[in-house]
Parts: sequence; structure tokens; C-alpha cells
Amino acid sequence: MPAGVGKILLLLLGAWCYIRISSFRESKSDDRRFYIFTATKTLHLKTDSKTDRVAWIQALVSTRSLFPLRPLTDNLSLIPKDLSISTERLRKRLLEQGINDNLVKDCEQIVLSEFSEIQGQLELLCEERSNLLDTLRQLEAANIEPEASGIHDNDYQLTKHEFSGLERGKYSECSTTESSDDIEKQELEEVSDGDEMSFHDTKEYFIETADSCGPMKVVLNHLDNYRETEDLINVEQMHTKKESPKSGHLNFERRTKLPDPVEKEKGVSLWSMIKDNVGKDLTRVCLPVYFNEPISSLQKCCEDMEYSFLLDQAYEFGREGNSLQRILNVAAFAVSGYASSEGRHCKPFNPLLGETYEAVYPEKGIRFFSEKVSHHPTLIACHCEGRGWKFWGDSNLHTKFWGQSIQLDPIGVLTLEFDDGEIFQWSKVTTTIYNLILGKVYCGHHGTMHICGNRRYSCKLKFKEQSILDRNPCQVHGFVEDAIGKKVAMLFGKWNDSMYYVNSDGSGKSKDFTPSSDASLLWKRSKPPPNLTRYNLTSFAITLNELTPGLQGKLPPTDSRLRPDQRHLENGEYEKANLDKLRLERRQRISRKLQENGWKPRWFQREGENGSFCYVGGYWEAREQGKWNGCPDIFGEFNEHLVDLVQV
Repeated sequence: MPAGVGKILLLLLGAWCYIRISSFRESKSDDRRFYIFTATKTLHLKTDSKTDRVAWIQALVSTRSLFPLRPLTDNLSLIPKDLSISTERLRKRLLEQGINDNLVKDCEQIVLSEFSEIQGQLELLCEERSNLLDTLRQLEAANIEPEASGIHDNDYQLTKHEFSGLERGKYSECSTTESSDDIEKQELEEVSDGDEMSFHDTKEYFIETADSCGPMKVVLNHLDNYRETEDLINVEQMHTKKESPKSGHLNFERRTKLPDPVEKEKGVSLWSMIKDNVGKDLTRVCLPVYFNEPISSLQKCCEDMEYSFLLDQAYEFGREGNSLQRILNVAAFAVSGYASSEGRHCKPFNPLLGETYEAVYPEKGIRFFSEKVSHHPTLIACHCEGRGWKFWGDSNLHTKFWGQSIQLDPIGVLTLEFDDGEIFQWSKVTTTIYNLILGKVYCGHHGTMHICGNRRYSCKLKFKEQSILDRNPCQVHGFVEDAIGKKVAMLFGKWNDSMYYVNSDGSGKSKDFTPSSDASLLWKRSKPPPNLTRYNLTSFAITLNELTPGLQGKLPPTDSRLRPDQRHLENGEYEKANLDKLRLERRQRISRKLQENGWKPRWFQREGENGSFCYVGGYWEAREQGKWNGCPDIFGEFNEHLVDLVQV
């Protein structure tokens, strides 16, 4: 840790509530300068070198997570409604002194009146303190970004700041939605001819006291051994190594944004849609296209493959005989599939019976295929091949409206098999979307995930359900155990950010672990794309519905990319999207009768009467030959004669 960081940490610790709602920004014009933004003021700091500045900011960010806001009820005793005092002793003492009984009653009344006034003041103070803590938490929720993402993105927003001026105590208030260069420009404009800009030097300004507190020394020692930066570099290198395109595989660049919308989108009253459908299955509710995102459920399954390099690493570790590292990477992969769900409040398109989707990513070394294999119940099967591994499974969602929330309970088993024969299986946890009517809409994942292996190790992961006052959401923690049930490693992190592990026998509680010298980084979420829309698609998801050059001529007529209502929505042609969605939903109503009359999926087959759907092969061979016999034009014009045939 750079010299002087302990001094500024002591300063920030003096106001424990500020470190949690502070943002940190590097200067663009001076590679030694940086800023610390709190809710009320800005500190301007200058280091000896650019390297020192990076170390400063990393230390400050890591320290912020060590000092969470105290719970709302800390040291706040609720005043009982029946709180009272007794005047019996006072009455007895006065009577012993021969005081008249009427005078004693007057004294009792005075004491009770004074107590009542003090009790009212105490209740008011407690209420004001509670409101203050609520305000601080709102500031934190509005201003702080998870795990210091603002350091890398150079992007933050606060309501307002008081920027450091020419002298200590002199500030000018302005909006902080500007860039650092704008801030510096404004500061220069405020300097008068006789004044000089002053910045706090990181060595000279903060004076370390001789009687530093013990806990602070522990924190500083903890930060001295902090290795998250090194782990992040390693993960980025692995990402680059595994996903760099090979020569000749790609002759185009994948898109980084969705097309600009053709029309202006019109909002829809969510309450008017919900009130008549409380308790119903979401998959059977007809919603306007406004509530959809421009990908199908078949494509959404492919989003789990965004961090497929983790499985590549798991394969290599297994070849080297490191079975523990293999299952740790498998566990990180199982968690990483949830990262793309943050901020995703729209519903994917429900595929038509027989609809398919393929995804080929030579730069990742994977090819993915999925098909809707059943309409009632709705089942989607997928199969993916990677570098030394295969991944497959089918999924069914039990979905219900509960007025203020939507609950999605996944049913189905996911299977991962490596070329050496080791197999892992697991099922997904429950997903709930909250605050549909009031408040900020957000989603959460909760439940227990068991990753069962057929050899030495298995893993158990707990997705913590977020409570109303939870200030550290999205937590995941668990452990790896061997064949005899002995815990050998602990995992912890957040499904929307990163996962870590430590070698441990399980004697410690996972919630006590923090990214430190003892913890190693397994997975870190990729940065969001620069051009976000209301769909909040990740950079990987943006590429899923892209028709790359020459691809359309190779796809079967059942591929999701060719679905017209979905394509119209992506292009911002909302009226056309709604019309086509209604047309295809009318066609979808005959799917159950088709299925009852003996319809079978084209590329998957069920194992046994109630088993999983497995890929039977043939799709990639048909694609190479361009022969799609037996693949109907399911997105074409609706044929009334088809309904008559089904009814017969």
C-alpha cells in the first residue's frame, strides 16, 4: 500500500458514513491527481507518481467494503408505548415529612408532566435519527457502484457536490454529472488573478497520530497484502487468451450496439396488464411487445455461455490432475450465468413450437444449439460443444404474477461432461422480479444450488435472498466437499460481479471472508457496453440476434433470428412488432393440438418417458449441406387450413 494511505483512511474513518457513499475519480489532465467525492464535498489529492495514484484508489475502494453502514436499529431503542414511571417512593417520602396529601398529589402531577415532556422529546430524537439513517442509505444506494466499478468505467453520478475551491473552507456548489475535465476547467475559471489552485499532497497534508487505533492497523495490514488487482489481471489475460479470434475464423466484427429505433416507443400501463392476471402463469398471458426484449428464450439460454472460458480452464485443470480447480471453475461458471440478469426487466420472446437457435463463436471455441421441444409444458432444450467439454440440458419455468412481483421457478437439470468422462450436474435457483407497481424494479436470485460430480468433488452454493434493508445484496457463498463429505474450499462473492475462493476446511463462516491475500479470484464480470438501452443487454447478448454477413442463407427457417416480431422490435418498428406478435400468438394456439397429435422435436429426443431431452445430432451436418427437409416455415403467414387439419 502506498505511503500515506493509512492517514487518509483514518480521516475517512472519522466519518464512517461517508466512506460508503464516496466515489473516486482519476484526473485526465494530471496522471498524479485524483478526487474523492463525498455527498457534501470533494477532496483534491496529488500523489508522487501515477503508480501511487492507482494504488491509492485501489486501497480506498477495497477499504470501503470493510465499513458497511450500521443497521437501522443499531443503538436505537424503540420507546415502548406503555413506558411509565412510579411516584410511590416520592409520595411515601413526602408523607413521612408530614406534607399535606393534596400537596403530595400536586408534586406527583408535576413529576409525571415533566416525564411526559421528556419522553416526547426522546421519541422525536429517535425519529429524527431514524430519518437521518434512512437519508444516508438513500444517498448510498443512489451514489455508490458495486465493487468500485466506477474506477474502471470513469462513470458516476451524484446529485450535487461542493468542489474544493481556492482556500480551505471555500467551496462552490455545482452538478457533478460532468466529466473530470469539465470539473478541472471550471476550477481554473474560478481562480482569480491573485489566487493559486491548491491541492492536498498525500504526504504532507495528512498527519498520522501516534495513537492509531488497533482496528485501523488491522485494516492497513490487511490491505498491504491485497491481491485483487493481480487476480484481475490474470483473469483478463485468460479471457484474452481463450477468446482471441484465430486467423481465418472471423472476417467481420461483431456489433456493439442495437440498431437505432425507427419509431418513438410508447409506454404501456403495467398495472392495467397485471390486475387481471394475478396468480396466472406468465407464459400464458398475452403481453404487448413493449414488455419484451429483442431476444427469445432460446437465445437467452445461450447467455450462460458468455464466460465459457471458465469451462476451458476447468478442462485444462482436469488434464493436469487438479480436480479441485476444475470444480471451482465449474462453480464459477454456474454463478456467472446470472450476471447478465441484472437490470433486465423485460421478458424474452416465448418461442414457437419447433423454433430453433444456433450460435457459433469461433473466437470462444463454442457452437450452441437450442430448440423448443414442448409447448405444454413449455420446454427448451440446448446443447453446446466447447474445447474438451459438452454442455446440455432442458428447462421449464413455473412463472406466476403475485401483484407486486413475478416469481420464476426453474425446473430441469443442466449437465456438463468433459472429454475425460467427468460429469457435473446442477439445477438453477429461483428468480424473482420485485417492485412491479411501486418502487424501483429489480431482480434477485435465491435458493441453494447443488453441483454434483461423479468423481471426487461436489459443490453447494447458497444464493442469499435480499431483504428490504439488506445493504449487501446479490451474495453467493458455499463450499466444495470431497467424496467423504470433508469441506476443502470455500467460495463467496456476488452473482452480479465476481466469485472468489479460499482453501478452507469450512470451520469459518463464508460471510466473514473478503477479497484478501487469502482469497483468489475465479471470475469477474465483464464491463457493460457503452451504448445501453432500456433492455440493459450485455455486450455478449447484443450479438445474439445479429445476422452476420452470409449467415441468413445458412440458417433453417425455424431460427429465432428470422422471427419477424422480434426483428421489428430490435429495429424499433413497434407497430409492426405488435401486429406480427399477435399473428404468431394466434398460430401458437394450435401448438398444443399439434403436440397431442404426435408432433416430435426435430433435433432432440427425450430419454425415457420423463427423462431429459438430449441432442440426437444431424443439425450441423444439415447446415453444412444446406438441407432443411422437415423444417417448416413457422414464421410465415398463418394458414387457416392447418387449424382445420388439427381439429380433425
